[in-house]
Amino acid sequence: MRSWQSSTVGVEAGPNSGFGTRRVVVLGFFSLLALVLVGRAFQLQVLDRSFYQKQGDVRQIRTLPLAAHRGMLLDRNGEPLAVSTPIDSIWADPQELIKYSDKMDLLSYAIEMDPNRLRDIVNKGVENKREFIYLRRHVHPRTAKALQSIKDRGQIKGVNIQREYGRYYPSGEITAHVLGFNNIDDQGQEGLEMAFDHWLKGEYGKRRVVTDVLGDAIEDIELVSEANPGRDLVLSIDKRIQYLAYRELKQAVQRNGAKSGSAVVLDARTGEVLAMVNQPSYNPNRFAERVGGIKRNRAVTDVLEPGSTIKPFTIAAALEAGEFDLNDVIDTAPGRFNVGKYVVRDYKNYGELSLTGILKNSSNIGASKISLQLDKTILWNTFDRLGFGRPPLIEFPGAVSGKLPHFSKWSVVRQATVAYGYGVSTSVLQLARAYAALASDGLMPEVTFQKLTNEPRSERVFSEETAREVRAMLQEVVSGGTGKAASIPGYTVAGKTGTTHISENGSYADDRYISQFAGMVPAGSPAMVAVIAIVEPKGRYYGGEVAAPVFSKIMAGALRIRNVNPDGRQVYGAQVMNTTQSESQ
Repeated sequence: MRSWQSSTVGVEAGPNSGFGTRRVVVLGFFSLLALVLVGRAFQLQVLDRSFYQKQGDVRQIRTLPLAAHRGMLLDRNGEPLAVSTPIDSIWADPQELIKYSDKMDLLSYAIEMDPNRLRDIVNKGVENKREFIYLRRHVHPRTAKALQSIKDRGQIKGVNIQREYGRYYPSGEITAHVLGFNNIDDQGQEGLEMAFDHWLKGEYGKRRVVTDVLGDAIEDIELVSEANPGRDLVLSIDKRIQYLAYRELKQAVQRNGAKSGSAVVLDARTGEVLAMVNQPSYNPNRFAERVGGIKRNRAVTDVLEPGSTIKPFTIAAALEAGEFDLNDVIDTAPGRFNVGKYVVRDYKNYGELSLTGILKNSSNIGASKISLQLDKTILWNTFDRLGFGRPPLIEFPGAVSGKLPHFSKWSVVRQATVAYGYGVSTSVLQLARAYAALASDGLMPEVTFQKLTNEPRSERVFSEETAREVRAMLQEVVSGGTGKAASIPGYTVAGKTGTTHISENGSYADDRYISQFAGMVPAGSPAMVAVIAIVEPKGRYYGGEVAAPVFSKIMAGALRIRNVNPDGRQVYGAQVMNTTQSESQ
């Protein structure tokens, strides 16, 4: 009995002992597991918190650029000439997009991009560990819509649409050379866009956003920095006169089969540029047209020899120096004048001419004889004060200074030829400014592309008496001389024709010319000055035949636009196309 009980107890004790051991082991395991989990949680939440938060932010939070609105360019009456409009661009996270390499053909089709080029851009982005790359900038709305469609269907991730600003020029080719254009990053590249880029450009901002699984911004977290818009700029340009000048110049260039042409209209008193046009032109809204020399603003960047248009300044220098007066007569017979081995010629033998007659008939011999009777420093100082050969003080990139050799380098021949516009070069804009000195009674204004709100700055070049005397002579040029085709019904016009041979390879071409006219209206108290230059016209080539009619048409419209009252009783035919006398070369 006793042994049975012992045996029984022994049998029962075995199982109870094993169960206790297993329970201890299980409890210990779960306790250890809990301890590990707590430790891991502590590591994640405390020790490695900043690391994982940073990694999460990289995947869900992005800092995106905030586009800045560029200032507008406005004409003097507040009409927009250059505006910034919202436009979409397409960017991608190459690290995410590369995961959808099998969808590249679909994406390239949607965004209208060559698939091989797309793959190259994405692969380079991955290799360089970039998280932001542009795929296409400034896309058509249909392209953005096509991309959004495949994103909405969840077919691809890592590619997104961003709103930017693109420049638009409402007047297109009419104002192209003055305004210039911007590059894809909205930075000025040509013209006034470049000259005033510091004024017009805004400052980009930054915003931090939360993105969804498709990469789209779904929540703004914070504004890192605000975008500051650029400032508007009011120009001196009058859009109406600009259009008128462009139309007439283009028609003249086409009508005469010319290579190119330029026209500038200035406010005679203030020096404000009211219009500046060139041919050929281009549309700055089309990237494909922004190539080559067509972008060049010829009125500012190209030089020409002014020819006979410089003769009024030769006469003015002689009068100002007191060496000549209005009653003096110059004998130009027999139409040829030997200066050393060089022969100065007139269109024909004009015989004895007054100073007015020299301008009226555009006598090279008369201008040369006056120059040779002056100390050469007198003529050089006059041309120098008028700005010839000097860097122009204007807000325009690439503006040329022209050429005016120092008088110490003048030979007798050079002194004779400079008097009628050979051996000196200038731009159309510089020539217009010089004529403004005659128009504003001897005060030459600074040229500007901005609408002035203060009194203009000017420099006295001639006395009031000299300027008015020469202006009266120039009125005779239009009323009965080589400039008849520049006349405007109801208004007095003062101006000078010019025709110059084009220089090439150190000599002058016999059959290539630049036709010019420079003048002002009304002659008694000029409101505006204009210079027209047409390069290499075919057939007719005299300035009185080719350039003077363009001046007449532009200024007739400009006078009406600016409400300038008629001042002339005698009316001359504004459309006279053939002059009875042509100016000499």
